[in-house]
Amino acid sequence: MIAWGTPRARWVLTTTILGSGMAMLDGTIVNVALPRIGAELSASVTDLQWILNGYLLALASLILIAGSLGDRFGRRRVYVIGVIWFGVASLLCGAAWSVPVLVAARVLQGVGAALLTPGALAILQSSFNREDRSRAIGAWSGLSGVATAVGPLVGGLLVQAWSWRLAFLVNLPVAALCVYLALRFVPESNDESSGHPNYLSALVGALGLALLTGGLVEQSYVLAAAGLAAMIAFGVVQKRSADPLVPPELFRNRTFLVSNVLTFLVYAALGGVMVLLVLQLQISLGYSPTASGLASVPLTIIMLLASSTSGRIAQRHGPRLQLIVGPILVGLGMLLLRNAVPGASYVTGVLPGVVLFGIGLAIVVAPVTATVLASASDHHAGVASGVNNAVARTGSLLAMAVLPAAVGLMGEDYTNPAVMTDGWQMALVLCSVAAIIGGLLAVGVDNRVLAAAPEQQEAPHPGECLHCGVEGPPTHIRSGGEKARQ
Repeated sequence: MIAWGTPRARWVLTTTILGSGMAMLDGTIVNVALPRIGAELSASVTDLQWILNGYLLALASLILIAGSLGDRFGRRRVYVIGVIWFGVASLLCGAAWSVPVLVAARVLQGVGAALLTPGALAILQSSFNREDRSRAIGAWSGLSGVATAVGPLVGGLLVQAWSWRLAFLVNLPVAALCVYLALRFVPESNDESSGHPNYLSALVGALGLALLTGGLVEQSYVLAAAGLAAMIAFGVVQKRSADPLVPPELFRNRTFLVSNVLTFLVYAALGGVMVLLVLQLQISLGYSPTASGLASVPLTIIMLLASSTSGRIAQRHGPRLQLIVGPILVGLGMLLLRNAVPGASYVTGVLPGVVLFGIGLAIVVAPVTATVLASASDHHAGVASGVNNAVARTGSLLAMAVLPAAVGLMGEDYTNPAVMTDGWQMALVLCSVAAIIGGLLAVGVDNRVLAAAPEQQEAPHPGECLHCGVEGPPTHIRSGGEKARQ
Protein backbone atom coordinates (compact mmCIF):
# COMPACT_ATOMS: atom_id res chain seq x y z
CA MET A 1 0.00 0.00 0.00
CA ILE A 2 1.10 3.56 -0.74
CA ALA A 3 1.17 6.35 1.86
CA TRP A 4 -0.05 9.86 1.06
CA GLY A 5 2.68 12.45 0.53
CA THR A 6 5.31 10.05 -0.82
CA PRO A 7 6.81 10.51 -4.30
CA ARG A 8 5.16 7.32 -5.51
CA ALA A 9 1.78 8.53 -4.26
CA ARG A 10 2.16 11.70 -6.33
CA TRP A 11 3.02 9.71 -9.45
CA VAL A 12 0.10 7.31 -9.01
CA LEU A 13 -2.22 10.27 -8.56
CA THR A 14 -0.77 11.96 -11.65
CA THR A 15 -1.28 8.80 -13.69
CA THR A 16 -4.95 8.50 -12.81
CA ILE A 17 -5.56 12.21 -13.42
CA LEU A 18 -3.92 12.05 -16.86
CA GLY A 19 -6.00 9.09 -18.02
CA SER A 20 -9.40 10.13 -16.71
CA GLY A 21 -8.74 13.79 -17.53
CA MET A 22 -7.89 12.85 -21.13
CA ALA A 23 -11.25 11.13 -21.56
CA MET A 24 -13.16 14.00 -19.93
CA LEU A 25 -11.33 16.62 -21.96
CA ASP A 26 -12.02 14.76 -25.19
CA GLY A 27 -15.76 14.68 -24.53
CA THR A 28 -16.02 18.47 -24.29
CA ILE A 29 -13.50 19.19 -27.05
CA VAL A 30 -15.39 17.16 -29.65
CA ASN A 31 -18.61 19.08 -29.02
CA VAL A 32 -16.85 22.37 -29.77
CA ALA A 33 -15.26 20.90 -32.91
CA LEU A 34 -18.51 19.54 -34.40
CA PRO A 35 -19.37 22.51 -36.67
CA ARG A 36 -15.88 22.48 -38.22
CA ILE A 37 -16.02 18.69 -38.65
CA GLY A 38 -19.38 19.03 -40.36
CA ALA A 39 -18.12 21.74 -42.70
CA GLU A 40 -14.92 19.92 -43.73
CA LEU A 41 -16.49 16.47 -44.18
CA SER A 42 -19.81 17.78 -45.57
CA ALA A 43 -21.58 15.99 -42.74
CA SER A 44 -25.34 15.85 -42.33
CA VAL A 45 -27.11 16.00 -38.98
CA THR A 46 -27.25 12.20 -39.01
CA ASP A 47 -23.49 12.07 -39.56
CA LEU A 48 -22.91 14.39 -36.59
CA GLN A 49 -25.22 12.23 -34.50
CA TRP A 50 -23.14 9.14 -35.27
CA ILE A 51 -19.87 10.95 -34.55
CA LEU A 52 -21.18 11.61 -31.04
CA ASN A 53 -23.26 8.48 -30.56
CA GLY A 54 -20.62 6.02 -31.78
CA TYR A 55 -18.47 7.03 -28.83
CA LEU A 56 -21.34 7.11 -26.31
CA LEU A 57 -22.70 3.79 -27.54
CA ALA A 58 -19.45 1.94 -26.92
CA LEU A 59 -18.94 3.66 -23.57
CA ALA A 60 -22.47 3.06 -22.27
CA SER A 61 -22.51 -0.56 -23.47
CA LEU A 62 -19.20 -1.61 -22.00
CA ILE A 63 -18.72 0.45 -18.84
CA LEU A 64 -20.53 -2.11 -16.66
CA ILE A 65 -18.33 -5.02 -17.68
CA ALA A 66 -15.11 -3.01 -17.93
CA GLY A 67 -14.77 -2.75 -14.15
CA SER A 68 -15.14 -6.49 -13.69
CA LEU A 69 -12.41 -7.01 -16.30
CA GLY A 70 -10.07 -4.93 -14.15
CA ASP A 71 -10.99 -6.85 -11.03
CA ARG A 72 -10.40 -10.17 -12.78
CA PHE A 73 -7.33 -9.51 -14.92
CA GLY A 74 -5.60 -6.65 -13.11
CA ARG A 75 -6.68 -3.05 -12.66
CA ARG A 76 -3.44 -1.51 -13.87
CA ARG A 77 -3.33 -3.83 -16.88
CA VAL A 78 -6.86 -3.00 -18.03
CA TYR A 79 -6.29 0.71 -17.35
CA VAL A 80 -3.12 0.74 -19.46
CA ILE A 81 -4.84 -1.16 -22.25
CA GLY A 82 -7.65 1.38 -22.15
CA VAL A 83 -5.25 4.33 -22.34
CA ILE A 84 -3.32 2.80 -25.25
CA TRP A 85 -6.57 1.90 -27.02
CA PHE A 86 -7.90 5.42 -26.52
CA GLY A 87 -4.68 6.94 -27.84
CA VAL A 88 -4.58 4.79 -30.99
CA ALA A 89 -8.26 5.49 -31.65
CA SER A 90 -7.58 9.22 -31.21
CA LEU A 91 -4.89 8.98 -33.88
CA LEU A 92 -7.39 7.32 -36.22
CA CYS A 93 -9.92 10.07 -35.46
CA GLY A 94 -7.37 12.76 -36.26
CA ALA A 95 -6.46 11.07 -39.55
CA ALA A 96 -10.05 10.32 -40.63
CA TRP A 97 -10.77 11.30 -44.25
CA SER A 98 -14.50 10.60 -44.26
CA VAL A 99 -17.46 10.42 -41.93
CA PRO A 100 -17.64 6.58 -41.85
CA VAL A 101 -13.96 6.38 -40.92
CA LEU A 102 -14.39 8.99 -38.19
CA VAL A 103 -17.46 7.23 -36.78
CA ALA A 104 -15.63 3.87 -36.70
CA ALA A 105 -12.68 5.51 -34.94
CA ARG A 106 -15.03 7.15 -32.43
CA VAL A 107 -16.56 3.75 -31.61
CA LEU A 108 -13.06 2.42 -30.94
CA GLN A 109 -12.36 5.49 -28.82
CA GLY A 110 -15.46 4.72 -26.76
CA VAL A 111 -14.18 1.20 -26.12
CA GLY A 112 -10.93 2.64 -24.79
CA ALA A 113 -12.82 5.12 -22.63
CA ALA A 114 -14.93 2.32 -21.15
CA LEU A 115 -11.77 0.44 -20.18
CA LEU A 116 -10.02 3.40 -18.56
CA THR A 117 -12.93 5.40 -17.09
CA PRO A 118 -13.71 3.07 -14.14
CA GLY A 119 -10.03 2.27 -13.61
CA ALA A 120 -8.84 5.50 -12.02
CA LEU A 121 -10.88 5.18 -8.83
CA ALA A 122 -10.21 1.44 -8.66
CA ILE A 123 -6.46 2.06 -8.80
CA LEU A 124 -6.60 4.74 -6.10
CA GLN A 125 -8.73 2.64 -3.77
CA SER A 126 -6.58 -0.46 -4.20
CA SER A 127 -3.20 1.33 -4.08
CA PHE A 128 -3.45 3.80 -1.18
CA ASN A 129 -3.51 3.06 2.52
CA ARG A 130 -7.04 2.93 3.91
CA GLU A 131 -6.63 6.14 5.87
CA ASP A 132 -5.33 8.02 2.79
CA ARG A 133 -7.91 6.92 0.22
CA SER A 134 -10.46 9.68 0.76
CA ARG A 135 -7.71 12.28 0.51
CA ALA A 136 -6.34 10.75 -2.69
CA ILE A 137 -9.78 10.53 -4.25
CA GLY A 138 -10.55 14.12 -3.28
CA ALA A 139 -7.35 15.33 -4.95
CA TRP A 140 -8.04 13.22 -8.03
CA SER A 141 -11.61 14.46 -8.41
CA GLY A 142 -10.70 18.12 -7.95
CA LEU A 143 -7.76 18.07 -10.36
CA SER A 144 -9.65 15.96 -12.91
CA GLY A 145 -12.40 18.55 -12.70
CA VAL A 146 -10.01 21.10 -14.15
CA ALA A 147 -10.02 19.07 -17.38
CA THR A 148 -13.79 19.36 -17.60
CA ALA A 149 -13.69 23.07 -16.81
CA VAL A 150 -11.04 23.98 -19.40
CA GLY A 151 -12.18 21.47 -22.03
CA PRO A 152 -14.41 23.83 -24.03
CA LEU A 153 -11.76 26.57 -24.02
CA VAL A 154 -8.96 24.19 -24.98
CA GLY A 155 -11.16 22.70 -27.69
CA GLY A 156 -11.90 26.08 -29.19
CA LEU A 157 -8.25 27.13 -29.17
CA LEU A 158 -7.10 23.87 -30.77
CA VAL A 159 -9.72 24.04 -33.50
CA GLN A 160 -8.87 27.65 -34.29
CA ALA A 161 -5.11 27.08 -34.09
CA TRP A 162 -5.13 24.52 -36.88
CA SER A 163 -7.97 22.08 -37.37
CA TRP A 164 -10.55 19.96 -35.61
CA ARG A 165 -8.07 17.11 -36.05
CA LEU A 166 -5.85 18.62 -33.38
CA ALA A 167 -8.66 18.07 -30.87
CA PHE A 168 -8.01 14.33 -31.24
CA LEU A 169 -4.26 14.33 -31.84
CA VAL A 170 -3.62 16.19 -28.58
CA ASN A 171 -4.44 12.93 -26.79
CA LEU A 172 -1.37 11.13 -28.13
CA PRO A 173 1.36 12.66 -25.93
CA VAL A 174 -0.95 12.53 -22.91
CA ALA A 175 -1.64 8.83 -23.46
CA ALA A 176 2.06 8.05 -23.96
CA LEU A 177 3.03 9.78 -20.71
CA CYS A 178 0.17 8.10 -18.84
CA VAL A 179 1.25 4.62 -19.97
CA TYR A 180 4.88 5.28 -19.01
CA LEU A 181 3.92 6.46 -15.52
CA ALA A 182 1.47 3.59 -14.99
CA LEU A 183 4.01 0.92 -15.87
CA ARG A 184 6.68 2.52 -13.69
CA PHE A 185 4.78 3.63 -10.59
CA VAL A 186 1.30 2.05 -10.35
CA PRO A 187 1.17 -1.29 -8.50
CA GLU A 188 -0.90 -4.09 -9.99
CA SER A 189 -3.95 -5.31 -8.09
CA ASN A 190 -6.86 -7.63 -8.70
CA ASP A 191 -9.65 -9.41 -6.88
CA GLU A 192 -8.99 -13.13 -7.02
CA SER A 193 -12.42 -13.86 -5.60
CA SER A 194 -14.20 -12.13 -8.48
CA GLY A 195 -15.98 -14.39 -10.93
CA HIS A 196 -15.74 -14.45 -14.68
CA PRO A 197 -17.16 -11.33 -16.37
CA ASN A 198 -20.65 -11.92 -17.76
CA TYR A 199 -19.79 -11.64 -21.44
CA LEU A 200 -23.18 -12.86 -22.69
CA SER A 201 -25.04 -10.15 -20.79
CA ALA A 202 -22.65 -7.49 -22.04
CA LEU A 203 -23.01 -8.69 -25.64
CA VAL A 204 -26.81 -8.81 -25.58
CA GLY A 205 -27.04 -5.40 -23.87
CA ALA A 206 -24.60 -3.78 -26.31
CA LEU A 207 -26.43 -5.27 -29.30
CA GLY A 208 -29.78 -4.04 -28.04
CA LEU A 209 -28.50 -0.53 -27.38
CA ALA A 210 -26.75 -0.38 -30.78
CA LEU A 211 -29.84 -1.52 -32.70
CA LEU A 212 -32.13 0.82 -30.77
CA THR A 213 -29.80 3.79 -31.33
CA GLY A 214 -29.41 2.93 -35.02
CA GLY A 215 -33.17 2.67 -35.45
CA LEU A 216 -33.75 6.06 -33.83
CA VAL A 217 -30.99 7.87 -35.74
CA GLU A 218 -31.86 6.32 -39.10
CA GLN A 219 -35.60 6.39 -38.35
CA SER A 220 -35.89 2.66 -39.02
CA TYR A 221 -38.74 0.98 -37.18
CA VAL A 222 -37.26 -2.45 -37.95
CA LEU A 223 -33.94 -1.67 -36.29
CA ALA A 224 -35.63 0.02 -33.34
CA ALA A 225 -37.94 -2.96 -32.82
CA ALA A 226 -34.98 -5.34 -33.01
CA GLY A 227 -33.19 -3.21 -30.43
CA LEU A 228 -36.16 -3.32 -28.06
CA ALA A 229 -36.37 -7.10 -28.50
CA ALA A 230 -32.67 -7.42 -27.65
CA MET A 231 -33.08 -5.22 -24.57
CA ILE A 232 -35.96 -7.44 -23.40
CA ALA A 233 -33.70 -10.44 -23.99
CA PHE A 234 -31.05 -8.69 -21.88
CA GLY A 235 -33.55 -8.47 -19.01
CA VAL A 236 -34.42 -12.16 -19.38
CA VAL A 237 -30.74 -13.11 -19.34
CA GLN A 238 -30.21 -11.05 -16.19
CA LYS A 239 -33.15 -12.69 -14.45
CA ARG A 240 -32.00 -16.22 -15.26
CA SER A 241 -28.28 -15.72 -14.74
CA ALA A 242 -26.62 -16.96 -11.57
CA ASP A 243 -24.23 -13.99 -11.71
CA PRO A 244 -26.11 -11.22 -13.56
CA LEU A 245 -24.37 -8.10 -14.81
CA VAL A 246 -27.29 -6.07 -13.41
CA PRO A 247 -29.04 -7.88 -10.52
CA PRO A 248 -32.82 -7.47 -11.06
CA GLU A 249 -33.44 -7.12 -7.32
CA LEU A 250 -31.84 -3.67 -7.41
CA PHE A 251 -34.86 -2.29 -9.22
CA ARG A 252 -37.27 -3.59 -6.59
CA ASN A 253 -36.13 -0.68 -4.42
CA ARG A 254 -38.36 2.28 -5.32
CA THR A 255 -35.73 4.88 -4.47
CA PHE A 256 -33.12 3.16 -6.64
CA LEU A 257 -35.56 2.94 -9.54
CA VAL A 258 -36.79 6.54 -9.27
CA SER A 259 -33.26 7.92 -8.89
CA ASN A 260 -32.12 6.16 -12.04
CA VAL A 261 -35.15 7.33 -14.04
CA LEU A 262 -34.37 10.87 -12.84
CA THR A 263 -30.74 10.39 -13.91
CA PHE A 264 -31.84 9.20 -17.35
CA LEU A 265 -34.14 12.19 -17.93
CA VAL A 266 -31.72 14.85 -16.63
CA TYR A 267 -28.73 13.54 -18.58
CA ALA A 268 -30.84 13.07 -21.70
CA ALA A 269 -31.81 16.74 -21.45
CA LEU A 270 -28.25 17.76 -20.62
CA GLY A 271 -26.72 15.80 -23.50
CA GLY A 272 -29.13 17.21 -26.06
CA VAL A 273 -28.80 20.82 -24.97
CA MET A 274 -25.00 20.91 -24.63
CA VAL A 275 -24.41 19.63 -28.17
CA LEU A 276 -27.04 21.82 -29.80
CA LEU A 277 -25.81 24.86 -27.82
CA VAL A 278 -22.44 24.67 -29.56
CA LEU A 279 -24.11 24.40 -32.99
CA GLN A 280 -26.48 27.26 -32.23
CA LEU A 281 -23.70 29.55 -31.03
CA GLN A 282 -21.35 28.90 -33.94
CA ILE A 283 -23.87 28.61 -36.77
CA SER A 284 -26.67 30.98 -35.79
CA LEU A 285 -24.90 33.51 -33.56
CA GLY A 286 -21.56 33.51 -35.40
CA TYR A 287 -19.38 32.60 -32.41
CA SER A 288 -15.86 31.34 -32.99
CA PRO A 289 -14.99 27.86 -31.66
CA THR A 290 -13.13 29.44 -28.74
CA ALA A 291 -16.01 31.76 -27.87
CA SER A 292 -18.56 28.95 -28.05
CA GLY A 293 -16.34 26.87 -25.77
CA LEU A 294 -16.08 29.68 -23.26
CA ALA A 295 -19.85 30.19 -23.27
CA SER A 296 -20.52 27.08 -21.18
CA VAL A 297 -17.58 27.48 -18.78
CA PRO A 298 -19.73 29.18 -16.09
CA LEU A 299 -21.81 26.00 -15.86
CA THR A 300 -18.75 23.89 -15.07
CA ILE A 301 -17.36 26.44 -12.61
CA ILE A 302 -20.65 26.42 -10.70
CA MET A 303 -20.49 22.62 -10.60
CA LEU A 304 -16.94 22.66 -9.25
CA LEU A 305 -17.69 25.24 -6.58
CA ALA A 306 -21.09 24.07 -5.38
CA SER A 307 -21.24 20.26 -5.72
CA SER A 308 -19.45 19.55 -2.45
CA THR A 309 -21.76 21.83 -0.46
CA SER A 310 -24.78 20.32 -2.20
CA GLY A 311 -23.65 16.85 -1.19
CA ARG A 312 -23.21 17.84 2.45
CA ILE A 313 -26.68 19.41 2.59
CA ALA A 314 -28.23 16.25 1.17
CA GLN A 315 -26.38 14.12 3.71
CA ARG A 316 -27.63 16.31 6.56
CA HIS A 317 -31.24 16.96 5.52
CA GLY A 318 -32.05 14.21 3.05
CA PRO A 319 -31.89 14.35 -0.76
CA ARG A 320 -35.56 14.56 -1.77
CA LEU A 321 -35.97 18.36 -1.91
CA GLN A 322 -32.76 18.79 -3.90
CA LEU A 323 -33.77 16.04 -6.32
CA ILE A 324 -37.04 17.89 -6.91
CA VAL A 325 -35.72 21.45 -7.10
CA GLY A 326 -32.49 20.75 -9.03
CA PRO A 327 -34.05 19.25 -12.19
CA ILE A 328 -36.78 21.90 -12.21
CA LEU A 329 -34.12 24.65 -12.17
CA VAL A 330 -32.27 22.80 -14.95
CA GLY A 331 -35.47 22.85 -16.99
CA LEU A 332 -36.09 26.55 -16.31
CA GLY A 333 -32.50 27.35 -17.27
CA MET A 334 -33.07 25.57 -20.57
CA LEU A 335 -36.13 27.70 -21.23
CA LEU A 336 -34.06 30.84 -20.57
CA LEU A 337 -31.62 29.65 -23.24
CA ARG A 338 -34.37 30.15 -25.81
CA ASN A 339 -33.13 33.77 -25.79
CA ALA A 340 -29.87 32.63 -27.42
CA VAL A 341 -30.92 33.68 -30.91
CA PRO A 342 -29.23 35.72 -33.67
CA GLY A 343 -28.70 39.29 -32.51
CA ALA A 344 -28.77 38.48 -28.80
CA SER A 345 -25.76 39.35 -26.64
CA TYR A 346 -24.03 36.75 -24.49
CA VAL A 347 -24.93 38.56 -21.27
CA THR A 348 -28.66 38.65 -21.95
CA GLY A 349 -29.17 35.72 -24.31
CA VAL A 350 -26.84 32.98 -23.05
CA LEU A 351 -25.42 33.66 -19.58
CA PRO A 352 -28.68 33.71 -17.53
CA GLY A 353 -29.74 30.31 -18.86
CA VAL A 354 -26.30 28.79 -18.41
CA VAL A 355 -26.07 30.05 -14.82
CA LEU A 356 -29.51 28.77 -13.80
CA PHE A 357 -28.83 25.51 -15.63
CA GLY A 358 -25.55 25.14 -13.71
CA ILE A 359 -27.15 25.89 -10.35
CA GLY A 360 -29.76 23.21 -10.98
CA LEU A 361 -27.12 20.64 -11.92
CA ALA A 362 -25.03 21.47 -8.86
CA ILE A 363 -28.08 20.95 -6.66
CA VAL A 364 -29.04 17.56 -8.12
CA VAL A 365 -25.91 15.69 -9.28
CA ALA A 366 -24.14 14.85 -6.01
CA PRO A 367 -27.36 13.92 -4.17
CA VAL A 368 -28.72 11.69 -6.94
CA THR A 369 -25.48 9.72 -7.16
CA ALA A 370 -25.31 9.34 -3.38
CA THR A 371 -28.97 8.28 -3.31
CA VAL A 372 -28.40 5.57 -5.89
CA LEU A 373 -25.48 4.18 -3.91
CA ALA A 374 -27.25 4.38 -0.55
CA SER A 375 -30.41 2.70 -1.84
CA ALA A 376 -28.46 -0.41 -2.85
CA SER A 377 -27.05 -2.96 -0.44
CA ASP A 378 -23.34 -2.73 0.35
CA HIS A 379 -22.82 -5.93 -1.62
CA HIS A 380 -24.23 -4.25 -4.74
CA ALA A 381 -22.59 -0.81 -4.27
CA GLY A 382 -20.29 -1.33 -7.22
CA VAL A 383 -22.85 -2.46 -9.75
CA ALA A 384 -25.34 0.17 -8.52
CA SER A 385 -22.91 2.96 -9.34
CA GLY A 386 -22.05 1.34 -12.66
CA VAL A 387 -25.75 1.13 -13.54
CA ASN A 388 -26.21 4.81 -12.70
CA ASN A 389 -23.28 5.78 -14.90
CA ALA A 390 -24.52 3.61 -17.78
CA VAL A 391 -28.05 5.03 -17.41
CA ALA A 392 -26.71 8.59 -17.68
CA ARG A 393 -24.64 7.78 -20.80
CA THR A 394 -27.62 5.99 -22.35
CA GLY A 395 -29.83 9.00 -21.68
CA SER A 396 -27.43 11.29 -23.55
CA LEU A 397 -27.06 8.71 -26.32
CA LEU A 398 -30.78 8.27 -26.96
CA ALA A 399 -31.48 12.00 -26.66
CA MET A 400 -29.01 12.75 -29.44
CA ALA A 401 -30.52 9.92 -31.49
CA VAL A 402 -34.06 11.28 -31.22
CA LEU A 403 -33.80 15.04 -30.76
CA PRO A 404 -32.66 16.33 -34.19
CA ALA A 405 -35.44 14.56 -36.09
CA ALA A 406 -37.98 15.51 -33.42
CA VAL A 407 -37.25 19.23 -33.89
CA GLY A 408 -36.97 19.17 -37.67
CA LEU A 409 -33.18 19.26 -38.12
CA MET A 410 -32.60 16.92 -41.05
CA GLY A 411 -29.78 16.54 -43.58
CA GLU A 412 -27.72 19.72 -43.71
CA ASP A 413 -30.55 21.94 -42.45
CA TYR A 414 -28.53 22.72 -39.34
CA THR A 415 -26.22 24.90 -41.46
CA ASN A 416 -29.13 27.33 -42.06
CA PRO A 417 -29.25 29.76 -39.09
CA ALA A 418 -33.02 30.23 -39.29
CA VAL A 419 -33.77 26.49 -39.36
CA MET A 420 -31.15 25.84 -36.68
CA THR A 421 -32.69 28.47 -34.39
CA ASP A 422 -36.21 27.08 -34.79
CA GLY A 423 -34.95 23.57 -34.01
CA TRP A 424 -32.89 24.86 -31.08
CA GLN A 425 -35.85 26.55 -29.43
CA MET A 426 -38.09 23.52 -29.85
CA ALA A 427 -35.36 21.22 -28.50
CA LEU A 428 -35.06 23.37 -25.39
CA VAL A 429 -38.76 22.95 -24.67
CA LEU A 430 -38.57 19.17 -25.03
CA CYS A 431 -35.44 18.90 -22.89
CA SER A 432 -36.92 21.23 -20.28
CA VAL A 433 -40.02 19.05 -20.00
CA ALA A 434 -37.84 15.93 -19.57
CA ALA A 435 -35.81 17.53 -16.77
CA ILE A 436 -38.87 18.87 -14.93
CA ILE A 437 -40.61 15.47 -15.11
CA GLY A 438 -37.47 13.97 -13.55
CA GLY A 439 -37.76 16.45 -10.68
CA LEU A 440 -41.43 15.69 -10.10
CA LEU A 441 -40.71 11.96 -9.99
CA ALA A 442 -38.27 12.57 -7.14
CA VAL A 443 -41.26 12.97 -4.82
CA GLY A 444 -41.09 9.17 -4.61
CA VAL A 445 -37.56 9.14 -3.15
CA ASP A 446 -37.13 8.01 0.46
CA ASN A 447 -35.71 11.09 2.19
CA ARG A 448 -34.11 8.92 4.90
CA VAL A 449 -31.95 6.97 2.48
CA LEU A 450 -28.69 8.85 3.12
CA ALA A 451 -29.13 9.01 6.88
CA ALA A 452 -29.73 5.26 6.95
CA ALA A 453 -26.67 4.49 4.85
CA PRO A 454 -23.55 3.42 6.74
CA GLU A 455 -20.53 5.68 6.60
CA GLN A 456 -18.33 4.75 3.66
CA GLN A 457 -14.68 5.27 4.40
CA GLU A 458 -13.35 3.89 1.14
CA ALA A 459 -15.61 5.67 -1.33
CA PRO A 460 -16.18 9.39 -1.82
CA HIS A 461 -18.94 11.01 0.18
CA PRO A 462 -21.63 12.94 -1.72
CA GLY A 463 -20.06 15.83 -3.59
CA GLU A 464 -16.42 14.78 -3.24
CA CYS A 465 -16.25 13.89 -6.94
CA LEU A 466 -15.97 17.48 -8.07
CA HIS A 467 -15.63 16.80 -11.79
CA CYS A 468 -18.80 14.75 -12.03
CA GLY A 469 -22.06 15.94 -13.48
CA VAL A 470 -21.23 17.73 -16.70
CA GLU A 471 -20.49 14.62 -18.74
CA GLY A 472 -21.70 11.80 -16.52
CA PRO A 473 -22.08 10.82 -12.88
CA PRO A 474 -19.18 9.28 -10.97
CA THR A 475 -18.46 5.57 -10.80
CA HIS A 476 -17.85 5.32 -7.05
CA ILE A 477 -17.52 1.59 -6.71
CA ARG A 478 -16.62 -0.77 -3.92
CA SER A 479 -16.90 -4.52 -3.83
CA GLY A 480 -17.36 -6.77 -0.85
CA GLY A 481 -17.03 -3.85 1.55
CA GLU A 482 -13.25 -3.84 1.24
CA LYS A 483 -12.03 -4.20 -2.35
CA ALA A 484 -12.37 -1.44 -4.90
CA ARG A 485 -14.27 -2.39 -7.95
CA GLN A 486 -15.29 -0.46 -11.05
